[in-house]
Amino acid sequence: MRYQNILFDLDGTLTDPREGITRSVQYALAQLDIHEPDLTQLEHFIGPPLLQCFMQTYDLSEARAWDAVNHYRDRFKVTGLYENRVFDGVDPLLARLAQQGRTLYIATSKPTVFAREIARHFGFDRHFRHIYGSELDGTRTHKVELIAHLLAEEGLDPADTLMIGDRKHDLIGASQNGLHAAGVGYGFGSREELMAEAPTYYFATLGELDRAFG
Repeated sequence: MRYQNILFDLDGTLTDPREGITRSVQYALAQLDIHEPDLTQLEHFIGPPLLQCFMQTYDLSEARAWDAVNHYRDRFKVTGLYENRVFDGVDPLLARLAQQGRTLYIATSKPTVFAREIARHFGFDRHFRHIYGSELDGTRTHKVELIAHLLAEEGLDPADTLMIGDRKHDLIGASQNGLHAAGVGYGFGSREELMAEAPTYYFATLGELDRAFG
């Protein structure tokens, strides 16, 4: 693939944050006297903006959902950040893309402060020019807004930029900003979810993604 600029989603694309996110959501719900013992029922929180997920899943008011987000962060910033793992093959892929002279960015709905700490802790921050995420007040949690901000800040040509992600939000954000997008099937979005957004590319495995870059 010919693109100079590569935007990577974080959760479900570079790392598997399943344990940290679901346990932090479980903790937040418990503070609201909502008890969910089955962590697999909380995996849909991985990827989308948290506030909307709490509101839609549990029919919470916006104020109550913000309470949940803040409880979530209380646990996540101390423990959940590190209950995470980098997908096998990610580091060699990033190193090779950098060696090819491509410019790499992270574009995540996760707050920037958390995304930077995850990338630093797991040692892949060195591959990226910049890491873009949301603000703690909810600004730029939506991928359309986030990618538009990144493109403007970096002065990137959409025609020479590819977004890679595992959820429909990544593909929608790319499409509405004039970018090509690659959906990846090894994360948390189903093939049906991703193909419904007609991505430019679909890679079922990280190995397929790696081979596509030659």
